[in-house]
Amino acid sequence: MDFISTLLIAIALAMDAFSVSLTKGFTLKKITKSQILWFAIFFGGFQAFMPVLGWLGGIQLEWLITTFAPWVAFILLLLIGSNMIRESLSGDGEAEEDSDNFSFKELTLLAIATSIDAFAVGITYAVLNTDILIPIIMIGVTAFIFTIIGLYLGKKIGNYFGGKFEILGGVILILLGVKILLEGLGILVL
Repeated sequence: MDFISTLLIAIALAMDAFSVSLTKGFTLKKITKSQILWFAIFFGGFQAFMPVLGWLGGIQLEWLITTFAPWVAFILLLLIGSNMIRESLSGDGEAEEDSDNFSFKELTLLAIATSIDAFAVGITYAVLNTDILIPIIMIGVTAFIFTIIGLYLGKKIGNYFGGKFEILGGVILILLGVKILLEGLGILVL
């Protein structure tokens, strides 16, 4: 596969990470540079790691991933998004304070949910008998960069508009989960 095709795949895969990081950027009020780095490492790392798993699994696991991966991503994003909406609507100060906490558990779930499609890309590379090293580097670096951009942009938007962006963030995560599910079921092709 040529460089341009690989770059386009990397950008396409990074869009989910960008959307989620944008959402987290405008919902986390006190995000630090080290937390931004953790987001980028997790999102970029999972985006690079999942194609390797897909490539190693090859065609043997293709039916399993194409059947269950969209559902797993949908459920994870639905739960996280619903929790964000619930905390925002609860209206008490404690929920707002909790929503601003940085959580490795949530970060891991988000990174998994946004990188499941990268697993399928790894299967494609295995089927095409393509070397995986350059693509995973490009995929990981692209997701890393898009995550940082999304967090900074989200923070700027969140600071400018303030208020109840957590509701919007939760809705965006749920819609992203629905999109992944519909694409996985072959109902939506974008």
